[in-house]
Amino acid sequence: MSASFSFSPGAVLPDGKGRTGVIDTPHGQIRTPAFVAVGTKATVKAVLPESVAELGAQAVLANAYHLFLQPGSDIVDAAGGLGAFMNWPGPTFTDSGGFQVMSLGAGFKKVLAMDTVGLADDDVIAEGKTRLAHVDDDGVTFTSHLNGDRHRFTPEVSMRIQHELGADIMFAFDELTTLMNTRAYQEQSVERTHAWAVRCLAAHAELTAARSHKPYQALFAVVQGAQYEDLRRRAARDLAELEVAGQAFDGFGIGGALEKENLGTIVGWVTDELPFDKPRHLLGISEPDDFFAAIAAGADTFDCVMPSRVARNAALYTRDGRFNVNTARHRRAFEPIEDDCDCYTCAHYTRAYLHHLFKAKEMLASTLSTIHNERFTVRLVDDIRASIETGDFEVFREEFLGRFYAGRR
Repeated sequence: MSASFSFSPGAVLPDGKGRTGVIDTPHGQIRTPAFVAVGTKATVKAVLPESVAELGAQAVLANAYHLFLQPGSDIVDAAGGLGAFMNWPGPTFTDSGGFQVMSLGAGFKKVLAMDTVGLADDDVIAEGKTRLAHVDDDGVTFTSHLNGDRHRFTPEVSMRIQHELGADIMFAFDELTTLMNTRAYQEQSVERTHAWAVRCLAAHAELTAARSHKPYQALFAVVQGAQYEDLRRRAARDLAELEVAGQAFDGFGIGGALEKENLGTIVGWVTDELPFDKPRHLLGISEPDDFFAAIAAGADTFDCVMPSRVARNAALYTRDGRFNVNTARHRRAFEPIEDDCDCYTCAHYTRAYLHHLFKAKEMLASTLSTIHNERFTVRLVDDIRASIETGDFEVFREEFLGRFYAGRR
């Protein structure tokens, strides 16, 4: 294991934003741009950690809130940290629990595009949901979705939990808003997230000193501000300049619900204000057009549950778009999901077999489909990285997206 954390930029796109690079962590390197597989509860659902490594994933992200509830961050700490606990030898990330501020509060699943025309509501909540998270300036009170117990997260609590989880990269505790919140509330939320970032840095410095026998854990700030350029830019500048007790942020997360059609623009506002020599992670994207837009705007790493989530519902990615393998036309399709895919599933199984597994409700359906979708996603970002290095990014972008979305035109 290496002893420290660092980022080295590499090739840069002509406009100076998109780039390649290498993140060094105590558990290995991440060549960027890179897709980080999501293992929310210390597992990529339905897939062995060994299989996640074989399909090419460089890092795995787990969620601090979920692991705090079950099995408990103290148990993960006693096991030797997240990687040792789940038998994953590579780099790890942990989300701070900030996403649950929105998902358990407003009740929305993670979405990039929300239909917000004519809406502005600071007490918005999804239809049929009950508010399970309540925010104040000091922190968030959660009602557990597992058993109804009440828990209190503050910046200090999030830092303690994430230090116990032992991930190589962790995120400051933030408030994730929806696009439906008013401008006034978004302003308050950015100020609250900044105040929490100050407290996270202070707690991180103390915990790092107290746990000096452990590998160093990098701390990323999270830039909020929704769809407002001035809020995004100001939040990014203020977080980039922040230093507490000699501790500055090691990198930056770009968070919040984003307008999909403006994703590249919003990411660009943020990266304009961030230091070039520190990595940027975009939280929660997985569609091909989003990857290209975010990478061109200067994002380095990404995570999303979507490849595994849709796989469990029979939706599979190919270069010709996404399709559902459980439909009748695949019942006698004795061919792989994609002819030139190098994943384990495509090398050994047919669409007809996957169709059968889904119809029979066999668990293996989720495993084989997830392997393919995760490999497709990892491979796409790897190919984008290679296109930046060879100077072919725009050509590759046009060819890939033209083919992938051809059926939608």
